[in-house]
Amino acid sequence: MLRYVVYTRVSTEDQGKSGLGLEAQERDIGIFLEKFSGVPYEIIGRFQDIQSGGNNDRPELAKALAMVRKTGAELLVAKLDRLSRKVSFISALMDDPKVKLRVAQMPQADKFQLHIYAALAEQERTFISERTKAALRMAKERGIKLGGMRDATLKRNAAIQARANAEAAKVMKVIQPMTEAGASLSHVARTLDEMGIATSRGGKWTAMQVSRVIERSRV
Repeated sequence: MLRYVVYTRVSTEDQGKSGLGLEAQERDIGIFLEKFSGVPYEIIGRFQDIQSGGNNDRPELAKALAMVRKTGAELLVAKLDRLSRKVSFISALMDDPKVKLRVAQMPQADKFQLHIYAALAEQERTFISERTKAALRMAKERGIKLGGMRDATLKRNAAIQARANAEAAKVMKVIQPMTEAGASLSHVARTLDEMGIATSRGGKWTAMQVSRVIERSRV
């Protein structure tokens, strides 16, 4: 029987981002288990950290790896960057003969392919960082006051976030009873439209938008 140890991770800033939240990770892991895993299988442990991927000293990850090494199970993560953002750390794990790694979003990838993907992702993050620094430097050379821009942006983003949270809390009074009764997200979306409740942008509801409101209410 195949055995898996599931590991999920979010940083504080990741929790509200689409595709990085815990719900999204659990969804991808579920898809892998249903569509790509050999059977029968067993999940023998679940571990979760709320910590930056740049910090490899994570207590729950250490526990997950200890269980993997002890039992011979595979470590299952939704995305490679949920394990770590550092290629050196991922490379060290791949060199560990007692660690078997499986990535849900790349179900057929072997160790060599995962290593290449990690290296390319790290290069991309480095380039984005340098591009941001260059843009800020050019703005400063033009005489733009960066601190003022940043403060204004932060205030604007905070106001947008507060408004979105308030709207989500209001519509959750309708969504929550229906989901607790077992209604599908598509059914909830149709009901909201029929009730004349518009989305934050004044449009029609979709299952994905309902899901986002539910996820926002959990942050």
